[in-house]
Amino acid sequence: MKPEEIEKESFRIILEELGPQTFSAAELAIVQRVIHATADFEYARLLQFSAEAITAGLNALRGGCPVICDVQMIAAGVNRQRLAAWGCQVYCAVNDPQVTDLAGLNGQTRSEVAMRLFGEKLNGALVAIGNAPTALLEVLRLNRAARILPALVVGVPVGFVNAAESKQALSRTELNFIVSTGRKGGSTVAVAILNALLRLAEQGH
Repeated sequence: MKPEEIEKESFRIILEELGPQTFSAAELAIVQRVIHATADFEYARLLQFSAEAITAGLNALRGGCPVICDVQMIAAGVNRQRLAAWGCQVYCAVNDPQVTDLAGLNGQTRSEVAMRLFGEKLNGALVAIGNAPTALLEVLRLNRAARILPALVVGVPVGFVNAAESKQALSRTELNFIVSTGRKGGSTVAVAILNALLRLAEQGH
């Protein structure tokens, strides 16, 4: 089978195995893409969307927003060609020497420090967090303390310490969000969501 045929058949199987569901067309496209990337149908239950999440994300992408990530794996996985079509650029500061120095000095994670240093650049950005709950908690702190307002937060950090709690905290805010509840998530999930949004933007949703 050709690559496009394999993908088409994979999505057919996903729809068939999902069975009846209540997602909107755009939400379903994102859920399918995440299941396709992970082979884990539990994401049909775990993924949650705020009311305006997809609309806000698509509007931000079409406006050329920055895409800010907590780890390089997300930055590497996002479709750069589709990003460039909207004038968007992806940023990840986790390996910045200043971030490394401050993290070591303060005993904090590099992803957390990176989000703090992005500061006002987070305003209107699409923020994708797939690895570090501390980065997500820092975004929430900045929102409370300085009214920093990303256009959309894709909050899907994976792990056992504060991963579920950070996503629950995000879901209780007025921010636009897409989260995976519980411990599951990761960079692969974040990339799948971002690339699904880019496809939706391209398709005119």
